Amino acid sequence: MAKEGTEKTTPIHAGHRQRVKERFLKEGLDAFAPHEILEMLLFFGIPRRDTNEIGHRLLDTFGSLSGVLEAPYGELTKVEGVTANAALLIAYAGRLARAYYDDRKACGTILQTVEQAGEYLQPKFLGRKEEAVYLVCLDNRDQVISGAVVREGSVNAADISVRTIVQHALAHNATQVILSHNHPSGFALPSRADVATTTRMAEALQAVDVHLLDHIIVAADDFVSMRDTPTMAHLFYPYWNLPEGQK
Repeated sequence: MAKEGTEKTTPIHAGHRQRVKERFLKEGLDAFAPHEILEMLLFFGIPRRDTNEIGHRLLDTFGSLSGVLEAPYGELTKVEGVTANAALLIAYAGRLARAYYDDRKACGTILQTVEQAGEYLQPKFLGRKEEAVYLVCLDNRDQVISGAVVREGSVNAADISVRTIVQHALAHNATQVILSHNHPSGFALPSRADVATTTRMAEALQAVDVHLLDHIIVAADDFVSMRDTPTMAHLFYPYWNLPEGQK
């Protein structure tokens, strides 16, 4: 684990930090380069060093600002100059961004199309390096009443517990649900296991009078709706995602 810096803050560095903060207050982050965004963030994790160089080093290591913010804590501590506190701060900032997006898409959102569902679900997987399964519960007006990760870790769709999904839906009085999981290092294409699991889910949910609207697979900036895949459309509740007047 990286050690904390011990250098004293020089007047030059102190003045520079104040100028950067004043620039942010005046201009926001739009005028900041990625390394400058990291430089300022690191002010609060490394109080006694020039963090501009460390910002460059982080970008060189992880390739982009998003790559830095999504990097695991342990990998961050391996970068020269990154202290334990700084690594924790960066890891926290990345998760904070995901929480922000989650809050913006909070309960009460109406999901009436595949596109709306995909856009709602993509931020739920930001920065996740392992597979996760997310369940959205809706009422009969297509309004979100809850959303939660119901499984996380190195799993595939075949490992998703039907019992867990059904219990979660019933606990939240859902009449409809949307299932989603991610492929962290692959493409957003359904596998045979995904199809088999979705079939079991649809049957189990139908038995308790809950409609399965879609199973959306997310990979990076892409998502695929199994409902929109012709060979799989029959698994899902037919009267959702239809133009007004056809429902």
